Amino acid sequence: MKTSEEKDVPIENLLEYLKRTRGFDFTGYKRSSLIRRIEKRMQTVSIETFSDYADYLEVHPEEFAQLFNTILINVTDFFRDPATWEYLREDILPRILANKRNNEPIRVWSAGCASGQEPYTLAILMSETMGRDAFQDQVKIYGTDADEDALTQARHASYTAKDLEGVPEELRDVYFEKLNNRCLFRNDLRRSVIFGRHDLVQDAPISRVDLLVCRNTLMYFNSETQGRILSRFHFALNEAGYLFLGKAETLLTHANLFTPLHLKHRFFSKVAGINLRDRLLVMAQAGDMDGGNHVARQVRIREAAFDSNPAAQLIVDANGILILANERARTLFNLAVKDLGRPLQDLEISYRPVELRSLIDLAYAERRVVAVGEIQRHLPNGDIQYLDLQVIPLVYNGDALLGVSVSYYDATPAHRLHEELRRSNQDLETALEELQSANEELETTNEELQSANEELETTNEELQSANEELETINEELQSSNEELQTVNEELRQRTDEFNQSNTWLQSVLGILPAGLVVVDRQFTVLLWNRQAEELWGLRSDEVRGRSFWSLDIGLPVEQLKGPAKACFDRQVQNPSVVLDATNRRGRFVKCRVSCSLFLSPLAGDLEVALLMEDVTALEHKPD
Repeated sequence: MKTSEEKDVPIENLLEYLKRTRGFDFTGYKRSSLIRRIEKRMQTVSIETFSDYADYLEVHPEEFAQLFNTILINVTDFFRDPATWEYLREDILPRILANKRNNEPIRVWSAGCASGQEPYTLAILMSETMGRDAFQDQVKIYGTDADEDALTQARHASYTAKDLEGVPEELRDVYFEKLNNRCLFRNDLRRSVIFGRHDLVQDAPISRVDLLVCRNTLMYFNSETQGRILSRFHFALNEAGYLFLGKAETLLTHANLFTPLHLKHRFFSKVAGINLRDRLLVMAQAGDMDGGNHVARQVRIREAAFDSNPAAQLIVDANGILILANERARTLFNLAVKDLGRPLQDLEISYRPVELRSLIDLAYAERRVVAVGEIQRHLPNGDIQYLDLQVIPLVYNGDALLGVSVSYYDATPAHRLHEELRRSNQDLETALEELQSANEELETTNEELQSANEELETTNEELQSANEELETINEELQSSNEELQTVNEELRQRTDEFNQSNTWLQSVLGILPAGLVVVDRQFTVLLWNRQAEELWGLRSDEVRGRSFWSLDIGLPVEQLKGPAKACFDRQVQNPSVVLDATNRRGRFVKCRVSCSLFLSPLAGDLEVALLMEDVTALEHKPD
């Protein structure tokens, strides 16, 4: 049996093989847990090394499904960790609703939703909070996962009675219907929950999200991949959006993106002040369609150009997923927006009007453009449409296959022209008119190409302008940083001076042989030195801020009101009285209290210092 160190050598080759053949990118997963799960599957089929297991996968393609089910752990339940869902209902959902105007859409994304219990839990809570009519009108819940089998189960919305044990009894009959020992989620509310395959590492995030739920999914990725995913989550959320994680996850090292709202329940709010460089990077990675900056503008321009293409064009990725379809293609083949992201083999376009999958395989195998002409397409009205087809492989860096571009050109006019030429060979006038028509079409095409070239030049100028603006912003940021450093240095110097002055004052007060109390015009205690503590037994923090007349000490403070007021009114200069008092030890003492008026440099007002001396010994000293 080979050691784990010997097995580790080809693990990266196996991961690259899985990515190349099946489109699953596991390179961002934590290596220890990933190797443990793969080895578990290898033991099941009695294979010792990763390289041998890659060979086994080539011979037994059905093994891929077993391997992916082992790696992609689908652990979920309805109302999992009930206390966190209660906090969501009582605190987070009211905040989201308070930020929404009447009938404004609410978008929720459940990333890593597995078999759908989590999105349906969200639907139940929001329906209970908003009311079913408002929920159906305003809310869209997107459940995504990398496991197609789990998504298929989620779309069926069918669960056993055991699966529903976490659902409160009063909600089960309201939101589930029984059918043949199964419980189906209500169909009218099911329309507000949309499921689709999504790879958090590779695919662009869903945008304009008010609540993003990703529980116990990030923990399977390494720190670098987690950082990329969290940057995309930050971009996906609205400014007032919230992130809901699992109990095993926290974001203490990503405080620049999210701030904790309730750490125990793992709720975080979005940090709005992300810097310009990070914002542009996230948008470039995630494909921003809604931002007001130049990256988003370029994406919109590309989409508009793609949709304006007169040819019906489809983009299919290397995994056989339909990624894009322009407006002409959607109209021509009755494709809906929901069809984007579905496997091509599940769509009618894959075999009608021509078997498309074999042509795509040929384009991949030979790395060349595959063209097919005169494809007949029977229209509902009985007419026949003729199409020319081109399948173009999309290659990155001259090597990696990203997918294919499939273009359908309407060849019906040309086909009819040829037919009429054959039937009307002797009718020269008709032929000349058709040639003239063809010439006009060519001129129109040339004008369109010239217009497209001008648009590209304009786009280039806008990019240059954007670059200049970014350079200006960078210079302004550098200048601001220098100013902040200067202010910080001045503040440090002022702090040092204050600390020195405070230390000096404390030293002076500490050597005074008598108790010193400073009061303001309202006779509120502002200062109480250590000798005053020794005399009366009260600490400085117990008396500071209180009225001097309210202090319960051994000194008859009421007898000081006259001298203190006379001092404030400047009727007597530095009045002094000797009072009978009891010190903190309960001993009778004679206490001389002297009042001195001074102007406070801090408050800018008059204050009185009361100097308290124990003159008992002096009173009893023989003459």
